[in-house]
Amino acid sequence: MMPPATLQAALAELFGDARLIAATLPGTDVRLWLIDAENMERAFSPEETRRILEEPPYWCFCWASGLVLARWLAAHPEWVRGKRVLDFGAGSGVAAIAAAKAGALEVVACDLDPLALAACRANAELNSVQLSYSTDFFAEADRYDLIIVADVLYDRANLPLLDHFLSRGQAALVADSRVRDFQHPAYERLDVLDACTWPDLAEPAEFRRVSLYHASRRREVNHAPPTEVYRRT
Repeated sequence: MMPPATLQAALAELFGDARLIAATLPGTDVRLWLIDAENMERAFSPEETRRILEEPPYWCFCWASGLVLARWLAAHPEWVRGKRVLDFGAGSGVAAIAAAKAGALEVVACDLDPLALAACRANAELNSVQLSYSTDFFAEADRYDLIIVADVLYDRANLPLLDHFLSRGQAALVADSRVRDFQHPAYERLDVLDACTWPDLAEPAEFRRVSLYHASRRREVNHAPPTEVYRRT
């Protein structure tokens, strides 16, 4: 199976010899176009390192929190079955695809990065599911039953997004391995689960522990005007 030409070309601009492969995520039936693990075994040149830092290809990895969220939705389909769902910062689309497979009525993959949305489209086709797409969360109407979010709280400057999620959805389900115990009054921690980024980046053990949080409109939430806080896709 040949990888999507647009995504393969974008990856080759960062790593000349890199290739995408269709990988099945461990513990799931979800397949994604991801960077071949063999490409991560060599040292990168200074120029490659510079390009990676300037435009990180987040979409060609499945990050630990996304994997946890995909597994959770597969094990608990009642969270999304028959509901309208938006995946914020969708990246590869893993959580969106898992929600569609679990029976969501509608799933919107939302991301600022055009390459991420291209990856979502390719991965949706790979899994034979249908998604819709958005580039602007704040342009979306307040019509969703659930906002799902994985690995966007890596920077505490992004914590105001926790309020904004409830401005577009009746509830939010947030998985994150970087910022834990953020003590937001609307959110309660459901579980702490183990996973790793795929392909495995040999990250520290602390980043393999993913906290899963849930919030709903049970109390008044401050819907302040949106701020430019979200930087990673």
